[in-house]
Amino acid sequence: MLVGHAAWSAPPSVIAPAVLAFLFFVHGWLRLRRRGRRDLADWKRAAVFVSGLLIVLAGLVSPIHTLGENHLLWVHMLQHVLIGDLGIALMVVSVRGPLLVFLLPPRVLAPIARDRDVRAVLSFLLRPPVTFGLWVVNLAVWHIPSVYTSAVLHPVLHDLEHACWVIAGLLVWTLLIDPGSHHRLSTGGRVALAVAIFDAGQVLTDLLVFSFHPLYPLYRGAYGLSASSDQKLAGLVMMAEQLLTLGTLVFVLIRPRLRQPRLAPA
Repeated sequence: MLVGHAAWSAPPSVIAPAVLAFLFFVHGWLRLRRRGRRDLADWKRAAVFVSGLLIVLAGLVSPIHTLGENHLLWVHMLQHVLIGDLGIALMVVSVRGPLLVFLLPPRVLAPIARDRDVRAVLSFLLRPPVTFGLWVVNLAVWHIPSVYTSAVLHPVLHDLEHACWVIAGLLVWTLLIDPGSHHRLSTGGRVALAVAIFDAGQVLTDLLVFSFHPLYPLYRGAYGLSASSDQKLAGLVMMAEQLLTLGTLVFVLIRPRLRQPRLAPA
């Protein structure tokens, strides 16, 4: 039965970073409020951050993890888009503006900001071609059937896979949302990046949906779904989630231009 396999877990490798992220957010949120800037640290931001964090946790500690790991490919795909896309996007949205700078205590932030090596690495990773390339490589490598199977069978490798999804998602959504207003991309550039990410995801979606044979031998069908149907559903899950997240972003970016009054013809 489905309920029999719906197990919860609380691995320290997941709980510890989640608690740390929550504490950093609370620290920055309270600092801004104490300075009288509740407009930059309101309850809506807190709700968005907590929602994003809970979505990531749901993908890693809820039955989504156990069902996706052992029984259904589409649930495993759902896990990937939750921890590397939807949850991360909400968390990045919540810290845009001055709140981003206030997350780390000054004693921690100052040495990092002064470290040239750290700044050089971050600057390199957040170059649009590098960020996009890392995202595509992450997507492609972890869905190679042999690599995918190895990750499921080896917990340490599986933890690395999850970390890669979170990091790749964090880099991409940092560019797309630009929480620190660094303007690495123009509005048009951000739209173009969102479209490129969707197109890259569609390659995997098409492979899963239109393949004539199941690609992942670990999944042989479960709960009334054949292996082929499970695989097709996995591709549709990815497409639907990308349409939701990237489509919403593109709409928000182009909405101001849509509102501009059109000049009357002379």
